[in-house]
Amino acid sequence: MSERIVLHVDMDAFFVSVEFRRHPELVGRPVVVGGTGRRGVVAAASYEARRYGVHSAMPSVTARRRCPSAVFLPGDYETYAAAGQDVLAIFARATPLVEPLSLDEAFLDVTGSSARLGGGVAIAERIRADVATELELSCSVGVAPNKFLAKLASVEAKPIADIDGVRPGTGVFEVRPGEELEYLHALAVSRLWGVGPATLDKLRRMGVSTVGDLARLELAAVVASVGGSHGRHLIELANARDDRPVEPHRGVKSVSHEVTFADDLHELDDIHRELVRLADGVSSRLRHQQLAARTFTLKIRDGAFATHTKSVTGAGAVDDGATIVDLVAPALGEVDLAAGVRLLGLGASRFAQPAEQLRLQLDGGGGTTDPRRRAGATSAVDDIRQRFGATAIGPASSVAGGELHLVRRGAQQWGPDQHRPDDDASDDGDTPSRSR
Repeated sequence: MSERIVLHVDMDAFFVSVEFRRHPELVGRPVVVGGTGRRGVVAAASYEARRYGVHSAMPSVTARRRCPSAVFLPGDYETYAAAGQDVLAIFARATPLVEPLSLDEAFLDVTGSSARLGGGVAIAERIRADVATELELSCSVGVAPNKFLAKLASVEAKPIADIDGVRPGTGVFEVRPGEELEYLHALAVSRLWGVGPATLDKLRRMGVSTVGDLARLELAAVVASVGGSHGRHLIELANARDDRPVEPHRGVKSVSHEVTFADDLHELDDIHRELVRLADGVSSRLRHQQLAARTFTLKIRDGAFATHTKSVTGAGAVDDGATIVDLVAPALGEVDLAAGVRLLGLGASRFAQPAEQLRLQLDGGGGTTDPRRRAGATSAVDDIRQRFGATAIGPASSVAGGELHLVRRGAQQWGPDQHRPDDDASDDGDTPSRSR
């Protein structure tokens, strides 16, 4: 049996690079994409901005302090998603075995393509050239015999941003068959999947600093320190063993939306209105994917940053917003309004086909709502949106300032775009740092 050839393709500063296509005047400048308000977070940063320690998931106010000269752009999820589809189309020319991980990265199994297109490095170089020529974007590619090593290798191929400037990476980095342990064992043990701060602390107490140190330990000792399944998982990785296949058709496990508010909400009516908007967004995505869900999870982060979740499972599968609200709204009664609500989220899981939807007891008082009537109304809403656009119709509670404010995938994903004078919170980091 021939050795597997797995690629991990990771787009370079993807969101920022997409913005450069429509703002070429910004190329070479520090640019940050994400929420621009005081509660926004960074979605992506150009390598020029990364020199100053700006990175994804960082609060936008911190990024402003670290790089005052940066240009901040609000995120545009729909544009990035469209570009992501263009990237996937290029991947698909190399192999049908493409496993997307997000908009900007994917695993490819090109074992069966090597006879036609050349070895893993040749295929990787071809993909990079096509992405650059056709899409004006760049990517870094790791080549290895398995997914774990390929993902590590793609990091080695990345551009480098440090105090001396931005240097291009190799673009492609290969971990050759037979050289897996030589490469892997020299790495810091923190590079292993599953080694977070708590696990790292335990391993350091055992004298482990590199992956090689971990590989030389007895399995029983590692299991005793970090736990059974976790310990076995780490030992497998430390010995470069990863048999997981590239899965091109992974099923959707959950659908969710969440919104961060510019100011904490303290009124139950306001919170309920936002729940209606979230339910409309979640249900719309469910129907688009021809799914319904049995379980819905409400997520609330209060003004003190404490996060609370509450899951509710109905009698049958649901795909309309009104029924979702009826199921989840009672949980709002448990919200401490004095603490305020900073973030509200709604997720759907435990999927089934919409045809399984049942007649539900909804109002707690013995009344019923015929799902056929709601299904008819929901179908009409979908038809109107299909014909006239997503913002043509929506819940009345979503109307503000004469406009319909719907929740859609990627919208407000990185926090509210509202910048105020008090955004200028203090942060003491202003020195360029080293990053990839």
